[in-house]
Amino acid sequence: MQQLFPGEVFANTADFDTGIRQLLPRYDEMLEVITRCVPSTSRRILELGCGTGELSLKILNRFPDAQVIALDYSPRMLQFAQDKITGAGYQKHWTGTQADFGDWADNPEKFNIGNKFDSCVSSLAIHHLQDEMKLKLFGRIAASLTQDGCFWNADPTLPESPALVEVYKAAREEWSLQQGINLTDIRTKLGATTIQGYSSQDQLASLDVHLQMLSKAGFKIVAVPWKYYGLAVFGGWL
Repeated sequence: MQQLFPGEVFANTADFDTGIRQLLPRYDEMLEVITRCVPSTSRRILELGCGTGELSLKILNRFPDAQVIALDYSPRMLQFAQDKITGAGYQKHWTGTQADFGDWADNPEKFNIGNKFDSCVSSLAIHHLQDEMKLKLFGRIAASLTQDGCFWNADPTLPESPALVEVYKAAREEWSLQQGINLTDIRTKLGATTIQGYSSQDQLASLDVHLQMLSKAGFKIVAVPWKYYGLAVFGGWL
């Protein structure tokens, strides 16, 4: 089995875009919520953990004049994203940088990406960090945003009780059946995740803990514009 960075999920990159939509209910809807929450006035947008570039592409389709600076530690993901963005004609509006965003939170001076971002976004990436590092990252994001900047993150969250674990699991399996998806078949395409820098396998926190961290990091308003069982889009404004 191929060894993967956390977040890569599938052994073959070609399976990722289709596979993630089969594994996660309402994936596109979740990313669309982030693009709607990003203000139309945003010119510089930082994306943490860009993966195959799906969120970058949705943002650039909505704001074709924006500049997206994307960080990811996976060379194959960055290449996949670069090809996708170039194919869509946005190559002058997107810069991919190989970087561990946990390292960026700890040592921002190492990375020549600047600050004064109007918005910061992330999807399915930050849950690979330990809670202490999540808090540090949120603080770094706050320090890198403009005065009225905002941050939006889409991630799985830790169910608040064992009863909800069962509720969320049942909902996901029912959704898969409705879509005609065989989760067993999908799981045969998964790879084995290895620790990479500050990230490892899922290290979930509850939604409430995330919101407390955001407040502690300096976000004056925190919000949850979208939630579907264990998946949530949350963030806020400085």
